[in-house]
Amino acid sequence: MVRMAQYLRREGWEVFTPDMTPADGRVTLDYLSSQLAAYIDQHAAGRRFDLVGYSMGGLITRYYMQRLGGLQRVDRFVTIAAPHHGTCLANLRFGLGGRQMRPGSDFLRDLDRDSDRLGQVQFTSFYTPLDLIIVPARSSEMREASNVRLWAACHPSLILEKRCIRAVAKALLEEPLPKPQVP
Repeated sequence: MVRMAQYLRREGWEVFTPDMTPADGRVTLDYLSSQLAAYIDQHAAGRRFDLVGYSMGGLITRYYMQRLGGLQRVDRFVTIAAPHHGTCLANLRFGLGGRQMRPGSDFLRDLDRDSDRLGQVQFTSFYTPLDLIIVPARSSEMREASNVRLWAACHPSLILEKRCIRAVAKALLEEPLPKPQVP
């Protein structure tokens, strides 16, 4: 995500790029999400922000949103080539996180139970039909999101090609949804 972060910084955004480790599927996605939550508490304490997650990071950020309080702090949520409904390629991964990305996993079923809560934020999900990592590519679509299909050559193209990066920046400029009034 280095190229995207550089572009967004040049355009005036304050950008943080946390690294969750290990990011190879050995550990659970909820464990990586707790690392993200700790990073956010350290670097953006008490502030509202936008959140972008790429590939497996889309599920890590989604877990943060739905299970670790992110919905109360995030204005715009963007996922890029995230396997929201799993990817068949995860059947080749044997780690805990790899198993969680399999279609129909307990982890994904748990997130799907209250995915309607994601409608509380401005949510955009980008994907390419040419993705050979997220199989099927439509697994990146969410009914709660504005789903944006980009014709990118492959999975990493979504975070490398300038036109894709510009599309993400445009999504981050959209007006956030009004927060419900609490009586």
